[in-house]
Amino acid sequence: MTRGPTLPAHRLPHLPAPLDAFNAAPDDEAGAFLLHCLHSLRWARRVSDHRPYPDVESLLAAADEAAYDLSPDDLSEALAGECLPELPEDTYTAATTALTAAHAAYEAKFGHVFVIYLGDASPAECLDHVLAGIRSRLTNDPEEERVVAAEELRRLAGGRLAEKLRGTGNCATSPNTPAPGKCPHPAPRMPHG
Repeated sequence: MTRGPTLPAHRLPHLPAPLDAFNAAPDDEAGAFLLHCLHSLRWARRVSDHRPYPDVESLLAAADEAAYDLSPDDLSEALAGECLPELPEDTYTAATTALTAAHAAYEAKFGHVFVIYLGDASPAECLDHVLAGIRSRLTNDPEEERVVAAEELRRLAGGRLAEKLRGTGNCATSPNTPAPGKCPHPAPRMPHG
């Protein structure tokens, strides 16, 4: 059995491998870590309760399966925990204005922040994909959009977990990192040793 790539020792010298730290973490710390990836208590509990995981791929598969089972209330909870992204500092004013207007139109129609997984897009293409995604999804009816948003949340959760446990990059519109004035919850960290 081959394991996924691990973080170089110089990046986390005081911690065991991220998966080992997750597996050994107390329930409340593992839950807080998972809530940073997807803000659904039921999802975090389901994923945490099945520890220990033998490898990152098993954890990602369990997280993916648990995300398919989000109830409407779980989905609402998860969407409420999402943040608007910070735009890169070099984003030009017209793009910022267009994105702000598109987000406002989306939130007015659907009542929650727009989420989209962009793990396959280059960082230079993310803004264009977000704008195109919002415009396209504004044509959905609310039930159709809940299905699409649930799928995007599932993909975001998997991407966030992979990023944290493998150290890979991930381009997402809602990385769950606080934008100034947007989200009050800080990013939890895994326990030390």
